Amino acid sequence: MSNEKFQNKYRIKSARAAWHDYGGGAYFITICAKNHEHYFGEIENGVVKLSEIGTNVIGNLQNINYHYPYAEIPLFVVMPNHVHAIVLIDGSLTHCRDVARNVSTKTETAPNEKMVEIAKHQSLLCIVMRGLKSAVTKFANKNRIVFAWQTRFHDHIIRNQSEMNRIADYIENNPALWDSDCYNEKNDKNENKS
Repeated sequence: MSNEKFQNKYRIKSARAAWHDYGGGAYFITICAKNHEHYFGEIENGVVKLSEIGTNVIGNLQNINYHYPYAEIPLFVVMPNHVHAIVLIDGSLTHCRDVARNVSTKTETAPNEKMVEIAKHQSLLCIVMRGLKSAVTKFANKNRIVFAWQTRFHDHIIRNQSEMNRIADYIENNPALWDSDCYNEKNDKNENKS
């Protein structure tokens, strides 16, 4: 464990690859609901039946490029308790990064300079994922839907076309394979209780 502290609390080391700047590239992303709760819907006969929050997640994924012109999500699946997506980041569009970070809040208080400095060093991928999670959370709060994300997200840097094809197959077949999905352990526990 690192002995680094921020505001007298231990900091959790980043899960991101230290050798990669996440300023461009292709990524396989998994974002989970808190405690793997089934906030996004259910699977019936290999087909995802989305909840209201699940439908909102899809809308946000489909429109990611509108909010983040340097990001594209060509393939994704929303499962009952997690989301898988392929996220493409075009690092050559770095001028768009400032738009994502420097949104005016129109408040009279000065921004926390420490947080502004931290935001400057966040990768484009992290900015997109934070924005997606924030938009869905705001929708849930506005509509009084009980919902929470698990902290962080999992990423895998896609290194070649073979990996891209394998991941795309996994995403497309994920609902049909739900019974054996590692994120379906909660259902297995419930079935064993009966």
